Amino acid sequence: MEWMAWSLVTAIFFIGIATLLIAMTVAEIKHPSVERKGFLPIIATTRGDRLFIGLLSSAFFHLGFLALSESSVWIPFGISILWLICVLRWG
Repeated sequence: MEWMAWSLVTAIFFIGIATLLIAMTVAEIKHPSVERKGFLPIIATTRGDRLFIGLLSSAFFHLGFLALSESSVWIPFGISILWLICVLRWG
């Protein structure tokens, strides 16, 4: 990964995102999702919609945390994981 100037953490991050997308694709093929209304202020969302919203908002959590704090990045990472679980489950 040196040819892309990636650190190990960056590589693990993108491998994790790719693994999550592959897992969601397999889940969608095996068990097609139906739109449902959750706590998100949208009419109805599918599993893929909730994944996209969760990942996008997690990126904003990280950017905001980096802009406002000098603490470890593991704090927004933990918050993002919890947020993603909540959005996928109840969103």
